[in-house]
Amino acid sequence: MENFWLLAQAATEGESAPAAEQTSAAPETATKTQTPGTETTPRKQPPKGLFDSGIIWVLMLMFVVIYFVMMRPQKKKQQQHKQMLDNLKKNDRIRTIGGIIGTVVDVRNDEVVVKIDEANNTKIRFQRSAIGTVITGETQEK
Repeated sequence: MENFWLLAQAATEGESAPAAEQTSAAPETATKTQTPGTETTPRKQPPKGLFDSGIIWVLMLMFVVIYFVMMRPQKKKQQQHKQMLDNLKKNDRIRTIGGIIGTVVDVRNDEVVVKIDEANNTKIRFQRSAIGTVITGETQEK
């Protein structure tokens, strides 16, 4: 470790003197060789920002992946549920989102009358959005 420190000090001390000579000589040579309309110093590249590199493409790709993984299936499920509610008719067996199972007696614009007890003829009105699923023969067996 000590050898490294000594080498580092020697390198910085050795470079400092020639660098000072170069900086003092540089303005003289630059003024002598410079002609009007031309530059002797190379142009510096502007620093790369967030959108200059390829990050914008990575962000766009991530958005597309998120859309296909999360948003698209949810939208598809909502369309299927809306179609199920539109096709709801009398005598369909349904299960509400609260877990109540019954038979549709009447379908109105925004509500559904459901008969939940055959013996007492108990009926309840629900909003259409409260209907979770329509129970078919396959669903009842599960």
